Amino acid sequence: MSGVISVGKAAASRLLCAKCGYCRDWCGRANVLCGLRRRPFAFYCFNSGMASSSIPIDRQFEEFSVHLEESGAVREKLRCIVSDLDNATRLMQAQLLLIHHSRPSPDVISKVKVHINDLRSIYSQLAEVIKSVPGQYYRYHDHWRNQTYTVVFLLAFVHWLEAGELLTHVDASALLGLEDGEFGLDLEDYLIGLCNLSSELPRYVVNQVTTGDYDCAKRVAKFLSELYAAFRMLNLRNDLLRKRFDGMKYDLKKVEEVLYDVKIRGLLSDKDPQNTLDLQNTLELS
Repeated sequence: MSGVISVGKAAASRLLCAKCGYCRDWCGRANVLCGLRRRPFAFYCFNSGMASSSIPIDRQFEEFSVHLEESGAVREKLRCIVSDLDNATRLMQAQLLLIHHSRPSPDVISKVKVHINDLRSIYSQLAEVIKSVPGQYYRYHDHWRNQTYTVVFLLAFVHWLEAGELLTHVDASALLGLEDGEFGLDLEDYLIGLCNLSSELPRYVVNQVTTGDYDCAKRVAKFLSELYAAFRMLNLRNDLLRKRFDGMKYDLKKVEEVLYDVKIRGLLSDKDPQNTLDLQNTLELS
């Protein structure tokens, strides 16, 4: 590797990055944490407590200053773009709330879908900024992560209202104009967005049953059952995604309770018999 000082075996285990000061093994993938991926590296080697080469303190901190200024400029650009993303998602959420007060109508859904082009433009701007600093996607990912959860939820909800099925990761990426290269739709962001959809559907069911759409409970229960079963195929760590997934079974339980009440009252239009007790036992296997 260019810029690496050759050292003996005794000192090989003590290679420190000259830029960030951390052990090379700790920095991991091509020094992602100090944000210098795909740039030449210089490493110090320590043998018996003495460095084989040194860099003056003032020179080192001058480099730190330049690096921090560059990072700050990138973050400022991202904050401005994410502010526009916040505004777009708030408008979509405000318009989508109308479906809780009446039957879903093409007019309401079309008004929400108008903003998809705005989302595509905003994510294109984010991609342009991130591509200017190659290899640092996850360093700045936190700037738009929470907004992406909401975006995926909104897109998935609208798609379900129209088609009655799950919006795939590929389709969600296509709607936002994202690719799998330098800047794409992170898989965990997509999955957490689906968990947000699961949290919203129980409220939707209650409101729809109140307006007289009793079959809505059956449709949502079927969809959530399939989604919950699919999530169980994943080996999730004990992190945010795992916690959000754990809440999905309670969302499903709420919907099944509504469906149970509707069915025992004979309000479903489809009279094809289904053992209602199975609705109570679905989650006992988890």
